[in-house]
Amino acid sequence: MEHRLLVTFEKVATVLSFTQAAAELSYAQSSVTGQIRTLESSLGVELFDRLGSRIRLTEAGERLLPYARQIIELAEEARAAVVEPEEPSGTLTVGTMESLTSYRLPPLLEYFHHRHPKVRLALRTTIGDETRQALRQGTYDVGFLMEEQTVHPGLESAVLAVEPLALVAAPGHALGASPVPTAALTEQPLLATEPGCAYRDLFERELRSIGDVEFMEFGTIEATKRAAAAGLGIALLPEVTVAAELAEGSLVRLDWEPPFTLRTQLAWRAGKRLPAHARLFVEQARRLVAEQGGRGSP
Repeated sequence: MEHRLLVTFEKVATVLSFTQAAAELSYAQSSVTGQIRTLESSLGVELFDRLGSRIRLTEAGERLLPYARQIIELAEEARAAVVEPEEPSGTLTVGTMESLTSYRLPPLLEYFHHRHPKVRLALRTTIGDETRQALRQGTYDVGFLMEEQTVHPGLESAVLAVEPLALVAAPGHALGASPVPTAALTEQPLLATEPGCAYRDLFERELRSIGDVEFMEFGTIEATKRAAAAGLGIALLPEVTVAAELAEGSLVRLDWEPPFTLRTQLAWRAGKRLPAHARLFVEQARRLVAEQGGRGSP
């Protein structure tokens, strides 16, 4: 089994598309198809079921995939152990989320753009379980998590900072004058992003322990902020995402402290030796998030 054939197989198995795999590998689609057929011929089995315009792994393909990934990673580790480039280079696929992409990552992206132009960052927006699964499967190289837990089966992680949260509402809100008991929140219109965000899920769990609640979902942080500023209800959001609105007065912070703590983390698959450009990304993420005023890693 040639290494290049396994690389092509792993890419097709990950994206389940010959066309997309060819584009990401910079091959003609016919080359990808030919390489897969060569690999199938050498093994004497079919690795993919062709279902019209769609494909899926056969049982043999499912069994081969984890070995292919291990072989590819070992080859990359061997090369990195022998030859570390003077200038970090390569593609880094990063799982992220809206709150971090918009409010924490710009300085990091700018740093790599100017200081390390040979490092190509490919950002993929997912949250929670999707990000962890993609890391375990090798689809992402590293991924940002905003979670209460800091131990994730099958993953290693670095805590970047405790992520402060703020309960916000429009100026003049009835709960804005004094400390807010949690029970009072169950009587208010509640605004939120989609389920799956750790802070939304933990907030909902906390309130449901007291009574029935319903959330108006707005999908994105920006839409949720606008709804809160328009007086449609209250929202719990990462402090970094509402700092500008709090400063200008279009939102006010209510006097309520969440009974849970979220930590922004950077994770990767356990046992994987990160190449030089990935290690650099982790180091710079630690530095820049700390400079942005996270309350510090525990």
